[in-house]
Amino acid sequence: MASAAGAANRVLRVTGPILLPAVAYGAYKGNLLAMLGSFFTGPGRTSRVVALVVVLVNWKSLPFAWTFRVVGAMVTHLGFRRFHTHTPDQLFHPVITPSHVSLLEVDYNIHKSNSTYFADLDVSRSQLVSHLFARGCRELADNNSTRLVVDPSDPSKPAEGKFSVMLGAVQCSFKKELQPYQKYEMWSRVLSWDRKWLYIVTHFVEHGAVKPRSWDGGNFGATRKDKGKPQDWEKKIHATAISKYVFKIGRLTVHPAIIIDASGMLPERPDGWVATENGMAPPSHLITGHAVSEAEAKDGHGNWDWKQTEQLRNKGYEFAAHFAALDGLQSQFDSGEDGALGRFGLA
Repeated sequence: MASAAGAANRVLRVTGPILLPAVAYGAYKGNLLAMLGSFFTGPGRTSRVVALVVVLVNWKSLPFAWTFRVVGAMVTHLGFRRFHTHTPDQLFHPVITPSHVSLLEVDYNIHKSNSTYFADLDVSRSQLVSHLFARGCRELADNNSTRLVVDPSDPSKPAEGKFSVMLGAVQCSFKKELQPYQKYEMWSRVLSWDRKWLYIVTHFVEHGAVKPRSWDGGNFGATRKDKGKPQDWEKKIHATAISKYVFKIGRLTVHPAIIIDASGMLPERPDGWVATENGMAPPSHLITGHAVSEAEAKDGHGNWDWKQTEQLRNKGYEFAAHFAALDGLQSQFDSGEDGALGRFGLA
């Protein structure tokens, strides 16, 4: 039942945006069956059927398909799945988004063009943030009532303005090419955060090569039964990307810990999560008592508290800090002080 529903959902997701205008027009005219019959049996049917097949297998590269994929992710999680909840031990768990290489994404090397990875990242990040932080997004969108963020000039009033999530930067490292129509999965998860940015890491993984040990909720597919790591899993990764998001209310930057906490995924901490100058305790304050293994922390075994969350945040920030440092490259722009090579071509 679950697999059949999943297959039906995939077919609807692909054909829905394409057939909806035709269905609406046919219903309006009252001759939908006649239109379909003429399409598949009338003169010139071969060219129409071929064109339809081309559209179906390349739908993700069609005009407005990106908008449909991104907005569809947000509507699904913020609207239809709005009542799901997660616990602090699931904060660093990944969201898996399947996809494939369409013909229109292929470059002259006959593999997925590097530039098209970034459109896929938009979709995968939207799935992650909309799903994981659905509760926090709704509360911040209604900040006038929830008062999660106050006006710095007048703490007695809530901060006013439209809530938004904006992308600050993306970096992608390519390891292994993807062939035309090859399937793959994007595994996106929270990597770390600081006082301004939420960092997200995304791995492009060979389709079906790696399975999670369990699912946090629902039946989303097969799981891994062995206790160890997948064999040669590093060889299954085609690319790895890191992105950073900033949350805003109007022009005011919202500390990522506020939206994470509003989503119910920050355990209680003695000095709070945004009390210190940089919003985080210094590294020397990370762990007291026994060390917590990565497997124990990620799987949620034992009693989960703020130390495990901070341990994983700090581990991820070892990579995020280098990414954040790239902002300084703006100072290396010299405005052609010593000249320029030329102005060429159309872009």
